[in-house]
Amino acid sequence: MTKPTAIKFENISKQYRLGTIGTGTLSHDLNRWWQVNIRGKEDPYLKIEQVNDREQKATSDYVWALKNIDFSVKQGEVLGIIGKNGAGKSTLLKILSRVTNPTTGRMMVKGRIASLLEVGTGFHPEMTGRENIFMNGSIMGMNKSEISRKLDEIVAFAGVEKYIDTPVKRYSSGMTVRLGFAIAAHMEPEILVVDEVLAVGDAEFQKKAIGRMQDVSSNQGRTVLFVSHNMNAVKSLCSAGIVLEKGGVKFNGGIDEAIELYLDANTLTEDSIQKNVKWTSPDLEIENISINNSQSNFLHVNNRNPEFEIAIEGAIHKSMVLSMEIDFYDVNHNKVAFFGPGITKEEAPVFSPGKFKLQEKISLPKNMSGGTYLLDISITHPNVRYYMKAPKSVQMDLEGPSLVTGHNDYGTRGYIIL
Repeated sequence: MTKPTAIKFENISKQYRLGTIGTGTLSHDLNRWWQVNIRGKEDPYLKIEQVNDREQKATSDYVWALKNIDFSVKQGEVLGIIGKNGAGKSTLLKILSRVTNPTTGRMMVKGRIASLLEVGTGFHPEMTGRENIFMNGSIMGMNKSEISRKLDEIVAFAGVEKYIDTPVKRYSSGMTVRLGFAIAAHMEPEILVVDEVLAVGDAEFQKKAIGRMQDVSSNQGRTVLFVSHNMNAVKSLCSAGIVLEKGGVKFNGGIDEAIELYLDANTLTEDSIQKNVKWTSPDLEIENISINNSQSNFLHVNNRNPEFEIAIEGAIHKSMVLSMEIDFYDVNHNKVAFFGPGITKEEAPVFSPGKFKLQEKISLPKNMSGGTYLLDISITHPNVRYYMKAPKSVQMDLEGPSLVTGHNDYGTRGYIIL
């Protein structure tokens, strides 16, 4: 039996005016009223075709955050909405949650919606966690007895028992998002909308939250819309996906195809590694960079034998201390690993004027998550930032199981120090 439709978007568009707060000016409102109501013409401000492209300079006062969005979601389906920052993901969810209205089009929703769009959504900072649970539950249409029945379960899931009678303004961002998600997930909405806020939580809570969303969809038949830049989490949770690009739907279909399309748009094209080399020292020239004796900027590594070698050749005009560093980024440009020889100034080798060759063999940990990584390759020194850098000039595809990783404690060094 075909499942009923829970959400349907028909030609939804959202237009914003740049550089102002509010809906516009009196002159714009009068012009719009005159053209539409008196002359019977089309709204002149809906004809402006500038799309939401962050890479282009604005040529108009208006921009389409969303343009002609059409899709539907079946009851019980888990839909992943992915795309670059500024693609229109949050605007779409705000329209669905009725935080803002569309400029054109219509939306049909069957059932109550619980939304978690940002940390602390709907919370009053002066009220305690307990009071905010009752307030949010009432907003979602629950009566006091229903909220009381689920109160202990919500508090236990959020892990804030000790602070439940403390004002929310004293909560950390992680505590706030845990409580907000717990309320939304336990109030039995027909539709659960979750934006990137889960990234604030630690790895343990992310795993618990994903498990809860899987239970809500598969066992309770509720619909979930999930926005995230964590492709591992999206793949493990969602059955279908939409890729947004510049305010429009680029793809609507299976989650594997959606993720593949999104990752392809964020990866490199075939080229030589040294094309993007930058150096800051006039005493250093780079002639060749190779990985496993190849100048290709694509590298395939199997995590059963995760080793590769990088060699940099060039010329220096005076005696210099040189060493190599490698930064590993995921496809969302988050630093996840760092390789450095760990040498001090006294231990670093000194290269004499003339030709030089710097080689390093990198061994990745066998428990490193499989996936696509971008590499920064640098020649550096203990006391300088770098002499040479080839930023994100190599794409490494690591074959192996994908793991959902949490936040790191290494700051700019990433999740893993190799």
